Amino acid sequence: MTVGQRIAQKRKESGLSQEALGEQLGVSRQSIYKWESDTVLPEVEKLIALSRLFSVSVGWLLGVEEDAPEASQPSPELTPEQLAMVKEIVEQYLSALHNPEPQPQGSGEQEADPPPQPPRRRRWPRVLGAIACLALVIALFQLYGQLETVTQNYQNLQYSLQNVQDIVNSQIGSITDRVESILQSQNELTADYHTKHLSNDLAANTADFEVYAVPKTYQPGMTAVFQARSGGELTQLVVEQPDEENAFSGTLTCPLTDDITLSVVFHTGETEQTQLLNTYDQLYSATFPDLYNIGGLFFEEEDGVLPAYEEWDGMEVRASRTDGTELDINAMDLKVGLFRDRKLIQWYEKRTEERNVNGELTQVTLWARTQAVTLEPGHEYTEAILYTDQYGRQRIYPDTPLVYHEEDGTWGGPGRYTVDQDPSRWDF
Repeated sequence: MTVGQRIAQKRKESGLSQEALGEQLGVSRQSIYKWESDTVLPEVEKLIALSRLFSVSVGWLLGVEEDAPEASQPSPELTPEQLAMVKEIVEQYLSALHNPEPQPQGSGEQEADPPPQPPRRRRWPRVLGAIACLALVIALFQLYGQLETVTQNYQNLQYSLQNVQDIVNSQIGSITDRVESILQSQNELTADYHTKHLSNDLAANTADFEVYAVPKTYQPGMTAVFQARSGGELTQLVVEQPDEENAFSGTLTCPLTDDITLSVVFHTGETEQTQLLNTYDQLYSATFPDLYNIGGLFFEEEDGVLPAYEEWDGMEVRASRTDGTELDINAMDLKVGLFRDRKLIQWYEKRTEERNVNGELTQVTLWARTQAVTLEPGHEYTEAILYTDQYGRQRIYPDTPLVYHEEDGTWGGPGRYTVDQDPSRWDF
């Protein structure tokens, strides 16, 4: 299994949803989704938190240990059968001490010579053997308990070493950050600067930034050019004159993407010097709602067929803002479909079902597959949501793909894969 599949397995065994697990770990549901779909790996501290929550080792989560360790057990105690065996040995020992073997007696006037009796000392080997067995049983159980203690101490030592390693890695990372900060401050061309994301124009798909920079060494005639690199496109704002404090500032507009880099170029005569100001990521994605489906293709069909949904059955879609506020999906332009190798096979039918939720009848919107689909090995099947906003912008929300595993002849998740939400790379 992959790391994501192990996390998903333990989450489901614990009866937790992706949202509930995210709340316990202090991350978003999307982060849990990316972990379980093997898009990204959890950070070290999150792996440790997962190992504690699921009572498994970090090594098992990472796949370097085959079997999930069971929860630690208390020191072993004698089972009823073992207690009965010890009791029997003790009773044999006491009986040998207090009940000597009876002597046979004859009858008549003349008594025959009694048969030779075995020496009394011959009874002791049996008694001594019983004592030895009892001592051996007790010694074995004491040794077993000591071994359990040693094993527990070894596990505790491993855990302590892991904590020390995490602390050392954290300190190394902190030192590295401080060194980089010092080197950056030494190489900076500015005495002061800042940037601020002001707003987005979704109709024009642009972003506005407030930019400000004061050169460390100002020279008369110096000009500043603020630059924004966004989606491979360069946008510039030229500021000819600084203010009375030699500060250059203005509002820079550039295309709205998920990768924006802001910088300033100081021009003095023929000399140009460039200073990085800031980077912004996920600004474009943040303008879209969070969409996810309840259901999906997480199953294995022996006959390799995805059946059509029954009447009043289907896939439910949930929507929320980035701050977690729920949105009305019926007010949104949504389509749900099944794709093979990112090419549309069929759009699902939109249905409305009336359900009893907490004693109240509630309308639930579902999307249903109306035709059965025969799965073909060698292809990737994905259920995906297509969202179109009021400005005509589109975004794809794919579920975990379904692929054929030749090693065991089943259909399941592909393990690690890339989540692609760009509609231009999907055929529909």
